[in-house]
Amino acid sequence: MSDYAVCQRSSSKGARPVSRSALDVSQKDDFPAWYQAAVREADLAEESGVRGCMIIKPWGNGLWERMKAILNAEIEATGHENCYFPVLIPLKHFEQEAQHVEGFAKEMAVVTHHRLKVIDGKLQPDPEARLEEPLIVRPTSETIIGSAMSRWVRSYRDLPLLLNQWANVMRWEMRPRMFLRTSEFLWQEGHTAHVDEKDAMEETERMLGVYRDFAVDALALPVVDGRKPEHERFPGAVETLTIEAMMRDGKALQSGTSHYLGTNFARAQNIQYQDQQGEWKHAHTTSWGLSTRMIGAVIMAHGDDDGLRLPPRVAPQQVVIIPMLKGAPEDEKIADYCAELARSLVGQEVFGEAIRVRVDLDQDKPQNKRWRWVKKGAPIICEIGPRDVENAKVAFLRRDTLRTEEGKINSHFVERVDFPAMAAEILAEIQTGLYARADAFLKAHTHTVASFEEMVELFGSGEPAWARVSWSRPTGAALETIVKRLKEHQLTVRVAPFDQGEIGQTCIFTGETAVETIVVAKAY
Repeated sequence: MSDYAVCQRSSSKGARPVSRSALDVSQKDDFPAWYQAAVREADLAEESGVRGCMIIKPWGNGLWERMKAILNAEIEATGHENCYFPVLIPLKHFEQEAQHVEGFAKEMAVVTHHRLKVIDGKLQPDPEARLEEPLIVRPTSETIIGSAMSRWVRSYRDLPLLLNQWANVMRWEMRPRMFLRTSEFLWQEGHTAHVDEKDAMEETERMLGVYRDFAVDALALPVVDGRKPEHERFPGAVETLTIEAMMRDGKALQSGTSHYLGTNFARAQNIQYQDQQGEWKHAHTTSWGLSTRMIGAVIMAHGDDDGLRLPPRVAPQQVVIIPMLKGAPEDEKIADYCAELARSLVGQEVFGEAIRVRVDLDQDKPQNKRWRWVKKGAPIICEIGPRDVENAKVAFLRRDTLRTEEGKINSHFVERVDFPAMAAEILAEIQTGLYARADAFLKAHTHTVASFEEMVELFGSGEPAWARVSWSRPTGAALETIVKRLKEHQLTVRVAPFDQGEIGQTCIFTGETAVETIVVAKAY
C-alpha cells in the first residue's frame, strides 16, 4: 500500500475527514456564500480597500493570463491588431454621443483636479488645480478610439480598420461581487470600422463566434448565442449579439457581447472615408468585449463543494506534484523523484502545448497542500511518498472525479513509466467531461413555457431554470410594461437565440402573433 493510501486513512490531528467537503458552505445551502468561499479559498483575489476594486492574486491572475493568451491568439488570427489607448478620456468625447453617455452616466468616475494640497491640516484637491475640462476614467473606449479613427481613416483603402486592446475599465458599481461585478475590471475591447453595414455585421457575427468557440473549447462552457432585445442593447448600438451561460444556481451570466454600432459613432466622431467614386461616406463601426467576469463563469459553472474545478486548457498549472516530505533521510530521494517526474510531464503535449507542471515544495503538511490544490481546482494532483519512489509508482487525484459515490476520496495508482502519457489523456478527458456535465445541466434546466403564469411558477419553484418563451418583439410602452412585470419577479430577457427551435404561435406577454423565441432568466 502506498503512503498516499495510508495518508487518506490517517486520523491524526489536522487531517480532514474524507467525507467532508473542503468548503464550509455548500452550493445547495447558500450559493452566494459558496461563491465567496470558493474565491477566497482558491486564493484568487481579495478586497483592495477601495469599494468594488479587487486585488487579483497570482492564481487568479494566472487563470486570466491563460484565458488572455488563448483568446488573443484567436483575435489576432482574424486579422485584428493590438493597440492601447489612454485610461483618461476627455468629457467632450462622450458629449458627442448622447445615447452612449446616457447609458454610462451613472457609472462614470470623473477626474476634476490634477493635484492635492494640505488645507486645514487635511490633504484635499487643490482648488487652484481644477481641470478646465473633466476627464472620465475609461468605462469603455468607443469615443476615444472613434476620435482616433477619424484621423486614421481617409479612404476606402483604409478599411476595414481592425483594432483590439487589453485594458482595465472603471464603472462605478453599487453592489460589487468578486469578478462578476466590480468597479474596475480587466477585459479586451475590439473596435473596428467598415465600408458598409454588410461588412460590419459580418464582423459583429464573426467576433461573437470567436467568443462562443472560446467559451466552449477553452472554458468548457456551453453557451446560448443570439441577439439582445431592443431594451438590452449596448448604449448607442443598432444590434447587440451575446453569449449567455447558465451557472449552477440557474442564473444567466452574460459572457461576451458584440455590437454593430451602425454609423452612430462615426457621425458623432466624424469617421468618414472617400469611396471609389470619390464620395465621402460615414464608416460603419463595431465593438465587442469579454472580461474577467469569465473567471466568475468558470467558478460557478464547474465548481463544487470542494472548490474550483478548472478546465485544463486554462488552469495555470495542470499537474501539481506534492512530495510527501517528513524531515526524514529519504526526503531527498522523494524530491529528486518528483523533479524527474515533472521533467517527463513537461515533455508531453496536450492541447498543442507542453503540460504545465508544478512541484509544490512549500513548507507545509502534505494534507494541507493537497486540500489547497483541491480548492484551487488543479486538474491533476499527485502525492509522492517513499513507497511510491521505491516501487516506481504515481498516486494521484483527478479534480473532476475527486470523490466516489460514497463521498470518499477517489485515489488512482499507476506505474511511473506510464503516467506522463496517461496524464495528457486524462487532461483531455477532464476538459471534455467538464463541458459535457455543464451542457447536460443547461439542457436539463431549460424549459419551454406557454404562458406568463407557467413561467412565474417555474421560477418560483426554487430550482435552477431558464424559460424559452414565444415573443412578438414589442416596442415602446408595451415593452416597458413587460420589463416592469419581469422585474417584479427578478427576471430579464436574456437573448433571442440563433437556434430558434419551434416558435409558438402567440406571445406570452402581449397575446400577439409571435415572431421569435426568447430566453428569460434570473441573471447576474
